[in-house]
Amino acid sequence: MSSQHNPARRSPRTRTVAAVAAVILAAAVSAGLVAAGLGTTSARPPQPGASVAPTAERSGSPGPALPRSEPTRVTIPRIGVDADIVPVADENGVLEVPPLDQPEIAGWYRRGPTPGEAGNAVLVGHVDTQDGPAVFFELGRLRPGDTVQVTRADGRIATFTVDGVGAYPKERFPTERVYGGGAEARLRLITCGGRFDPRTGSYPDNIVVFATATR
Repeated sequence: MSSQHNPARRSPRTRTVAAVAAVILAAAVSAGLVAAGLGTTSARPPQPGASVAPTAERSGSPGPALPRSEPTRVTIPRIGVDADIVPVADENGVLEVPPLDQPEIAGWYRRGPTPGEAGNAVLVGHVDTQDGPAVFFELGRLRPGDTVQVTRADGRIATFTVDGVGAYPKERFPTERVYGGGAEARLRLITCGGRFDPRTGSYPDNIVVFATATR
């Protein structure tokens, strides 16, 4: 990601949300979720039945929040994802993603909540590389009611139910809904979307999956 993207700095609230919204576009284009210059594969858009701008973020009764424990693996049965997770973010809290030579793994924003902990845990992954689809290539196919399971270092598995899937132009990235906090344990999965533009070497959109921990 861009060295300017720092979701950890959230105070004062209004100023920080605006700042993060401004830098996330540059971050995604520069080195984050895009496969810049790596081919013309199109990311899968949300399928019929998925919410482009979900308003309700609840598919079931929320489960109790878990103590902090780093995630090690993410499993998404509908789209065949079973991937290792590595922590991403530099010492300044800047969001990063796994290197392009490891497109099969997902990244967890380590300066935020862990999956299952109260608040919004964030997982990011590439959509593709020059060699083909990457870990989150099919992310846009998820629908409300689908499940995402995250294995944690403490041996527990945090299970999340998808509430909605959104496709957002990068200049209108839903920063507050992705990084906002709260008492419930929630998960956000992010990759790039739209049709790859070889002129700019980037994708125009972000695909965001919104999910809530359920038991």
